[in-house]
Parts: sequence; structure tokens; C-alpha cells
Amino acid sequence: MIDSICAEVRNYFIRQTYANPVWSPDIHSGTFKIEGGVLPPLGFIKDGQYIRIVGSTFNDGVYQYPATDLTDEEFVGAIWTMNLPKDFLELCKEIEEFQASDAAKPTAYASESFGGYSYTKNKAANGQTSTWREVFATRLDRWRRARIL
Repeated sequence: MIDSICAEVRNYFIRQTYANPVWSPDIHSGTFKIEGGVLPPLGFIKDGQYIRIVGSTFNDGVYQYPATDLTDEEFVGAIWTMNLPKDFLELCKEIEEFQASDAAKPTAYASESFGGYSYTKNKAANGQTSTWREVFATRLDRWRRARIL
């Protein structure tokens, strides 16, 4: 889910330099080998850090290191070390909880009530159930970028 949220805000939280804003010390290019579903220890990744794998056939995406559920392969690509703020991770958790809740599930009913119970779902302008993108748009704007890198 973090990968989808980062893609939505076009921000993978990598450092850039002022001297060369297109280059980042957090992007490591090369040939990488995944064996036994695990990316071997690499000196530039810390345990618990989030990484983005780019250029892989099977494993493109965001993972928390050490990821143990990868597909074995050797690929030429890049591994980005991400610097996710605590507030962003907390918002990601809220979004994941929203996605798992009934609030994210489509329904034909905008509201329902019976007995002492009443329930109304958020609706988008098109009348459909609001998606996480719509519900959390304002709170995600803080981290939104015009483009990646």
C-alpha cells in the first residue's frame, strides 16, 4: 500500500542535492541478486528502512528491509533508500485501515438506519463510494510533488 500512496503523491522520499537536483545519494544502481526470497545485505540499507526496487522483472515496489517475500531473480536496476517521515507512515497506516474497513467497500446505499443505529458513507461527486485517494487527499497534499525526482 505504501507504494501506491507514494505513487499517488509522486514522492518516494529520497534525498536530492542542491548542486544537482536530479541526482540523489539514495539511488543505488547496479546488478542485484535476490536468492531465497531475500535481498542480501547491502551496505547502504539499514534494517527497518524502506526501499524501492526499480527495474526488476518480479519485485518492483516498496518494501521494508529485510524483505523476505521477494521472488528470486538477478536484475539490472536500482534500489532507492527511502526516508519516510513518521507522520507519513502513520497516515499510510490510517489509509490501510480505511481500505480494510467497510467504509471502503462499494455499496448501493448512501445511508442506512434501523433501531438506534445510523450509518452514512462518504460519497464522491460521481455518487460512488469515496476512495482512499479522495478521503485522504487533503492530508496527502503535504507530501505531494509535481513530479518524481
